[in-house]
Amino acid sequence: MNALFLMLAQVDNAAESIHLSQGGKIALSIALGLYLCGLIGLSIFATKKVETEEDYLVAGRRLPLFLAWGTLLATWYGAASMMGASQAAREEGILGVILDPLACAVTLVLSGLFFAVPLWEMRLLTIADFYRIKYGIKAEITSCLIQVPSYFGWIAAQYIALAAVLEAYYNIPLKYGIMIASSITLFYTLIGGMWSVTLTDTAQIAVALIGLVILAYSTFSQLGNTVVGTPSFAAGWERFMIYARDEKPDFFRLWPTAGAGTAVWLAWMGAWSTGMFGNLPGQDLNQRVFASRDTWTAKWACIIAGVIYLIFGMIPVTLGLVSNITHPDEINGKILPVMAGAFLSPAMAVVFVVSFVSIVVSTATSAVLAPATILGHNLLGRFKIFQGHHLLLDRACVVLVTIGGLVLAYSGESIMGLLDISLSIALVALFIPLAMGIYGKPRGEMSAVLAMWFGFVVWVIRYAIEGVVFVIPEDSPLEYQDWLASSWNAGSFMYHSVRWFGMIPADLQGLAASLVGYYIGQWVCRKHPLSM
Repeated sequence: MNALFLMLAQVDNAAESIHLSQGGKIALSIALGLYLCGLIGLSIFATKKVETEEDYLVAGRRLPLFLAWGTLLATWYGAASMMGASQAAREEGILGVILDPLACAVTLVLSGLFFAVPLWEMRLLTIADFYRIKYGIKAEITSCLIQVPSYFGWIAAQYIALAAVLEAYYNIPLKYGIMIASSITLFYTLIGGMWSVTLTDTAQIAVALIGLVILAYSTFSQLGNTVVGTPSFAAGWERFMIYARDEKPDFFRLWPTAGAGTAVWLAWMGAWSTGMFGNLPGQDLNQRVFASRDTWTAKWACIIAGVIYLIFGMIPVTLGLVSNITHPDEINGKILPVMAGAFLSPAMAVVFVVSFVSIVVSTATSAVLAPATILGHNLLGRFKIFQGHHLLLDRACVVLVTIGGLVLAYSGESIMGLLDISLSIALVALFIPLAMGIYGKPRGEMSAVLAMWFGFVVWVIRYAIEGVVFVIPEDSPLEYQDWLASSWNAGSFMYHSVRWFGMIPADLQGLAASLVGYYIGQWVCRKHPLSM
């Protein structure tokens, strides 16, 4: 509750971007207060449903279809979908949002078609349980050690997005806004676990989508006003399409041009691979599959959520594109809050702020709960000292994960950068063992362990080389692979080797290494087939 009071206490310092009167400021404070109190009420109600660890982790496996796809959509629709995608679309067009929302929407459909049913039938509590059953305890522990930290980037992205809103509307410095965001997230997640997250998610996503639609309609209507002298959505849309056709024709490209070069095409493939397959081993996705009441619900919840996510995920993308017309000057990563301040009435601005907070909080709670369940159930739960105290341990792990995300939020990484790191780790380390565990014939735990470590280590090395060790100077006119190979004689074997190394994205290198590790493990274990 301290976070709530601190947020409301800052109302007199509203940022210039929203231009609220004193009455509007009071209305915004009341709306946020009622919204947060309503979530508290739902969370407290959810505690009545939590009696066992299964209730806390997978809602007792009783979620109906509308709650299952609602919480999935709310989990997916987060900071990257709003703040990150709008900024990426503004700068790069559609090619900048391949990772999210395009590829991430495909993930949900793929999960529903190929993964949800076999995973649900295993009656799992966490995805780490899958690796233990299919491969062994070492594979389970390895997956936990890799997956739990991988969520910190996603959690941090939600904190940063919510803090950016507080900074834009209340002049709260970002460093304090991050603390407020983490406190709010911790409170809701801690109370009722999966039941709490599911109920609040479903309520929040309804509010969030309404606010987003209102902002899009108002933006295009006001853009039309500059053309025909009166607010007109149709005129605004026509103005936008003319701008895109005449001034930004490359903004609507779904793939690179034919002459873009091998490096560009590989990067494009890497973005699609990371988005489509990096999410599939995620605990956040599969936790909702496990919580569904039957296989039919698990399957269709994923498919419905994927389709709706793609439709509504394109709204921030479109707003990011149109911001080049409405706000040609730099917006500093706060496109949607600034546009809300410019194009919404005070009352509608209040609705938008509440809806945006809804989106980020719902995703953040899901992002915190997912690794916390793995940490408590599969790692710390092994120690005798915690036996018989599983619910207490699970809640303690929520606190630990919240702290982990908080630390990374202060690292200075961008929202889309944090999302990319989280998905990349899951892709290179966990996807191959997951897919092979369902559709292959694993022979032993060595297959999964080598696949995980090969993929992860190769990705870390490649990522560190480009991001830490050999960072291309900002003023270099060369592409990264050419700059990396420039110290070798052109045409030599080392020149071509180094250039190809720099050209292939870290995600694709890690994924290939994981596949190699899996088959090496299969070869090692060929005389010791896994007993299923």
